[in-house]
Order: sequence, then C-alpha cells, then structure tokens
Amino acid sequence: MSTNKRVLFAKRPLGEPDDDCFKIDEVEIPALGPNEILIKTCWLSLDPYMRGRMNDMKSYTEPMQIGDVMTGESTGIVEQSNSDKWQVGDRVAAHMGWQTYIVAKGDDARLMKVDLDNGSLSAHLGVVGMPGRTAYFGLTEVGKPKAGETLVVAAASGAVGSAVGQIAKILGL
Repeated sequence: MSTNKRVLFAKRPLGEPDDDCFKIDEVEIPALGPNEILIKTCWLSLDPYMRGRMNDMKSYTEPMQIGDVMTGESTGIVEQSNSDKWQVGDRVAAHMGWQTYIVAKGDDARLMKVDLDNGSLSAHLGVVGMPGRTAYFGLTEVGKPKAGETLVVAAASGAVGSAVGQIAKILGL
C-alpha cells in the first residue's frame, strides 16, 4: 500500500511562521470504503487566511489545532473511486489540506469537479478557484457597484483584489 505524506501544524507561530511550525509525516493510505474516492494531489495553495488560522483565537472560523493537517485548497486527480459521482481520472478541487493523497466521501461538499475547459488545475486554486469566487461574489453580491461609481480596491495586488479589478472591467465598471 502507498503512503500519504502530510504537512502537519506543529506549533503556533510568534510572528512569521518558521520551519518549527510544521512537521512532515507519512501514514498508510486506508482502503476505500463505500462512496469514497482517492485523490492524488497535484497542486497546493498558499493563501493569506491560513496564517490567521494558526492563531489560537476565534475568528470567522475556528483556529487550527496542533497536529492537524495544514489547512488549504488543493487540486488533483481521482485515482480510485467507490462513488457513482466520481470516475478515475476526474479532476477535482478540494479543501482538504496539504497532503499527497486525499481520501474523501464522494458527496463531500468540499469537492468540486474541475472542467479543464475553464482553466488548468493550478488556475482552480486562483482566479477560477476560491480567490476568484471571493472576488466575483464580493463584488457582485456584496459591493453591488453601479456604472459611473468609482471602484476602489484596497488590496488590488493580491489574488482576490486583482480578480476584482479584472471582473469590474469586464462588467464595464
């Protein structure tokens, strides 16, 4: 049986995280149960929200616990499937942390089928993924700017902010 290499959260950082905040381990990949799939990770995302989750304080989401697999988005390819929803070879985006393999229920809401016609696997971690969705819905559902208004994006150099600028331009704002 193959092993799964994982990056674990080992220590809360004081200031910038360093190597001591992480630990790499390997565990056996379990046999799949009913409705489970095995995903081989191809790409991992490194996003600003991850640093906030390292703090031991409540925010918009719970903090990570020591020993957790490092939180994060990933994309990969289904290598085995016991699910009617997923076929071997399907591309998937998942919020399942930093590890080489992911075992997940086929109906897990954190899984999203990737259509390569809408960008590469790596693009699904950026403009087509969570940062792009945050930009689009933040702009169109929360901000709701109207033609003629001035749009100011405070962090336009980041993944979300740069996507907001591009989407606004496409929408004629």
